Amino acid sequence: MKKKVMVGMSGGIDSSVTAYMLQEEGYEVEGVYLKLHNRTDGYHERNLGYIKDVAEFLGIKYHVLDLSDEFTQKVYDYFVDSYLEGSTPNPCVKCNRQIKFGAMLKFAKEHGASYLATGHYAKTDGKFFYEADDKTKDQSYFLSQVEKEALPFMMFPLSTHKKEEIIKFGEKLDKAYKRITEKNESQEICFVDTVYTDIIKKHANIDMPGKVLDEQGNVVGEHKGYMHYTIGKRRGFTVHGAHEPHFVTKLNPKDNTIVVGKKESLEINNVEIENLNMFIEDKEFDCTVKLRYRSKSTPCHVKIEKDKGYITLEEPAFGVAAGQLAVFYKDEKVLGSGWIKNAK
Repeated sequence: MKKKVMVGMSGGIDSSVTAYMLQEEGYEVEGVYLKLHNRTDGYHERNLGYIKDVAEFLGIKYHVLDLSDEFTQKVYDYFVDSYLEGSTPNPCVKCNRQIKFGAMLKFAKEHGASYLATGHYAKTDGKFFYEADDKTKDQSYFLSQVEKEALPFMMFPLSTHKKEEIIKFGEKLDKAYKRITEKNESQEICFVDTVYTDIIKKHANIDMPGKVLDEQGNVVGEHKGYMHYTIGKRRGFTVHGAHEPHFVTKLNPKDNTIVVGKKESLEINNVEIENLNMFIEDKEFDCTVKLRYRSKSTPCHVKIEKDKGYITLEEPAFGVAAGQLAVFYKDEKVLGSGWIKNAK
């Protein structure tokens, strides 16, 4: 009997080709579309139109799983609240842990699937995540908070492919696929069409002019409202008499001030993390760490005590923000991760 695989289908080319590949490998394939927000602009209808065409071409059935309430509570509200609190959120990491490889995996198992497959660019051997071959699209960083109990049920058929290959392959496969390759790529955060402030302004007044402080607490300029800024930003505020670029080093939501300094003020050597999700048992080890998605891996020493991790960097990092994720790597293997609480 064929093993059943549930494929998380978004209406994009990656997940559509994933479904085709698995069927070609001999699996019984079913699709599932996650309805994650209550958009009324035709967003879901357009996506489901693409999925319907692909499902007809493959001769498979697909489900629509409405997780909009859970998504709002666990991902969207967290996103908004983080900015209001002056930290920088990572909603895709939360979504992967709780929604895609939490609730969607549960749905797949309930429907008799042995595996849940997605169009993520990453690898897994059932015990660890690894970087994908296409480093420009690698998503192992965003998967590093997924519970280790989920890993044996996950499949990533695109792990050894380049994105350009998948697009070219889809163009030649069928008109249902060619149509998908002609649409715009989906944005990085599914509920942010342009910039994050467009979302925040629906929930709070973000345009509240305030004072810019130097590191000694002196008023040196003005800003538009603290929610417009993230750590490391160097524009959109004034610093009177400055001859060198200044960068945001701290946000103070309580009194709507921001602290700025020269580039060396952003230099970080020690990071404290919490809410750890580890795939190894070691309490002390050497590895490399990524402190945000696009940052390079930095060699470091990690010590875990109780529920916190303490990272000592071998070379300084710049612009490290509370609320972002620190992900540990040994070569291409993900060892674990934790949320950044403090950096100094």
